[in-house]
Amino acid sequence: MNHSLAQNWWVVALRGVLAIVFAILALAMPVSTLISLILFFAAYMLVDGVFAIVASLRAARHRRRWGALFFGGVINIITGVLAAAWPGITALVFVAITAAWSIISGCAMLTAAVRLKRDHGRWWLALGGLASITFGIILVLAPLAGAVVLTWWIGIYAFVLGIAMLVLAFRLREHRNDRPSPAMTQPA
Repeated sequence: MNHSLAQNWWVVALRGVLAIVFAILALAMPVSTLISLILFFAAYMLVDGVFAIVASLRAARHRRRWGALFFGGVINIITGVLAAAWPGITALVFVAITAAWSIISGCAMLTAAVRLKRDHGRWWLALGGLASITFGIILVLAPLAGAVVLTWWIGIYAFVLGIAMLVLAFRLREHRNDRPSPAMTQPA
């Protein structure tokens, strides 16, 4: 794997550059990025739903179980259509789900912190739980701002990932002329 990655270092670099470009767009135009992500999600759900229905019909033709696959395909298509028709509502639903998850997981962390020994990091776990609950409450109080902030976080993640991929690519580039290890050339 080392040799293969080193030989194709430019693919890793390209991935890093694309991640950085996406990050810049996400940070500069968070609303447009959010709508684009929702529309990509909608397209994915539509395509996945069609594939699931086709697979269910093939399964039915071979007398295999097909009902759940067909039902899942229909649900995916409906979800895709609704997401495309109402991207704003889709964004708010995503924020609401994130807020609920954040509050519930924060409560679970606080509960676990009570049971954890002090010298095992009880306060750190409690701090994480409080941060999670606070984040969830902020999302509930300001869902539109929360959607924009989530887009910024995605942008920050993409930027950090892009930088990491570029650094990795240039490290790999230094080894592109190395010979493969003997283990790679011997048959298994």
